[in-house]
Amino acid sequence: SLWLCLALSLLAGSAPGDPAAPPGNSPSGATRRRSRRSYSHLEGDGRWRRLYSSTHFFLGIDSSGKVQGTRWKESRNSILEIRSVRVGVVAIKSVYTGFYLAMNKKGKVYGSKVYNLNCKFKERIEENGYNTYASLRWRHGHRPMFLALNGKGRPRQGGKTRRQHLSAHFLPMLLS
Repeated sequence: SLWLCLALSLLAGSAPGDPAAPPGNSPSGATRRRSRRSYSHLEGDGRWRRLYSSTHFFLGIDSSGKVQGTRWKESRNSILEIRSVRVGVVAIKSVYTGFYLAMNKKGKVYGSKVYNLNCKFKERIEENGYNTYASLRWRHGHRPMFLALNGKGRPRQGGKTRRQHLSAHFLPMLLS
């Protein structure tokens, strides 16, 4: 029966569901719709990384929930679990302290013991190979607020950050 279907489709010129077929060639006469893609294989994966800022600091969350940068690579507070919530959206959690990275309405970055909407960030891979993380929930005007560390290792206020700023660029490094 498979050979019969193949022979009939060759005689007709193209298959009704074939992308090369003209839109009117489908059985319903309507244009062909693209099927919805499934990215479920990308959700829920947890990766342990150190986020290295282009300002030469490792992002860390200490035991009091304070977010800051450290130059010491072996700091336990800088080991983070980056877990995909859905495609392009991640939650970042300190492995040893248990705090989630979060951003409030004013753009202040802090550690939260409770996972909520403030803990979700849009992850984007930039052209230079670094990643940027913008708050999923909060915006400053119409612009997204990015996670960034200044030249002293302190978090920058989200409303003063841009995707193009080098302080907002992080390199996820494998644990060694």
